Amino acid sequence: MSKKMYPYIPNSEAAVQAEMLKFIGVDSVEELIADIPEDMRMKQAMKLPEPICDEAGLFRHVSTMLDKNRTAQELVCFLGAGCYNRYIPAVVDEVINRSEFLTAYAGEPYEDHGRFHAMFEYQSMMAELLDMDVCNVPNYDGSQAVGTALRMATRIARRKEVLIPRNINPDTLRAVQTYLQPDVKVTFVDYGSKTGRICLDSLKEKLTENVAAVLVMNPNFFGVIEDKAQEIADMAHAKGALMVAYVEPSTLGVLTPPSHYGADIACGDIQGLGLHMNYGGGVAGFIATADDPRFVDEYPSRLFGIAPTSEKEWGFGDVLWERTSFANRDSAKEFVGTHSALWGIAAGVYLAAMGPQGMKELGEAVVQRQLCLKKVLSGVKGLSFDRLSGTPFQEVVADFSASGKKVSEINKKLLEKGILGGYDLGRNFPELEGCMLLAVTEQTSADDIKALASALSEILA
Repeated sequence: MSKKMYPYIPNSEAAVQAEMLKFIGVDSVEELIADIPEDMRMKQAMKLPEPICDEAGLFRHVSTMLDKNRTAQELVCFLGAGCYNRYIPAVVDEVINRSEFLTAYAGEPYEDHGRFHAMFEYQSMMAELLDMDVCNVPNYDGSQAVGTALRMATRIARRKEVLIPRNINPDTLRAVQTYLQPDVKVTFVDYGSKTGRICLDSLKEKLTENVAAVLVMNPNFFGVIEDKAQEIADMAHAKGALMVAYVEPSTLGVLTPPSHYGADIACGDIQGLGLHMNYGGGVAGFIATADDPRFVDEYPSRLFGIAPTSEKEWGFGDVLWERTSFANRDSAKEFVGTHSALWGIAAGVYLAAMGPQGMKELGEAVVQRQLCLKKVLSGVKGLSFDRLSGTPFQEVVADFSASGKKVSEINKKLLEKGILGGYDLGRNFPELEGCMLLAVTEQTSADDIKALASALSEILA
């Protein structure tokens, strides 16, 4: 053990170590590791930096490291692929940074100081946006929400196979495959190489009486709207299977909600609803269904409801608590741990601030910027948008194959010019080598698009 003293690690001080050892009845740390063979023990001191013993010095040190970061606030951002550079109204941060929300972890209605009420309001607004009856308290992220939704479907349908399209977010797919192991079989459905949409012939071939659910990502990972979603739902229902729709809720001010094209379960991520982009965080998943006991009984996550109290007031608390692993540890259908409740409150504040008209204007702004992007970039030599013919929303596939340059090379040069380029599709879709997924949001300005066009013209020349 290092002889150095670290002020923020109390047991690095010799006196503290000695007091702890005395309390547990041993004379040295070596006694605690007696079972570890000598040849496996570290003999030399660990290569740790010199301790910073004052708070001001530590602050300067950490700030210096953080100053090396470049974020979407400094860069022009065209990267999406599941996490988007949206504008966060100031009121969102103001509310969620209040101590009664920021520090609240768990608790019961009598001590929550409004947290359960806030979550109920979030659930209500999400249900309205999705045009469904029930929405859960947010779980970890959209990927877990998909996995949970598919597992719910297997229990409802009493089957153990699910169909997943290949045009799904690859990061989501990896998480879902892990979540479904080992007892749920995953069968893949192809997408049309010309449209980017789910191939109905492939779906028809794979859709059997053993399938519990068909997953549809809408818009899909390529940004293409699955305009045959109702037909897909009808095909699934004809075989006794459910349709699970993974949707981007920030698009629903202008796009049809999932309940209108036959989705039995809707799920996704709420990052686009007032959550800042963070490395390794800033995401939370949602699941929504009809108010049907067949579905509600299968939610593993918390659901907050409203009921009159004996004092003739309204109270907010858990609905069907006994179905959760909190109440039933030994035989719960799924284990549920920490929820992303704080992000649910953030999304609730965002939705309340935006309102239906604001969500509609958000969607329209994204459509306008995407059309502007395609129009301006169409003049760049070596770039085309003809690879996929499906109708895009928010993200669009740009094909650089004719330029003879790799997407990674283009992105590197864009970054040198202060522009964060799009997602390199060839990394996970070999058939789309040379293609980049470009994203726009309401924060993308005409000047940003012109800057991208100018930079690409120079890079591809």
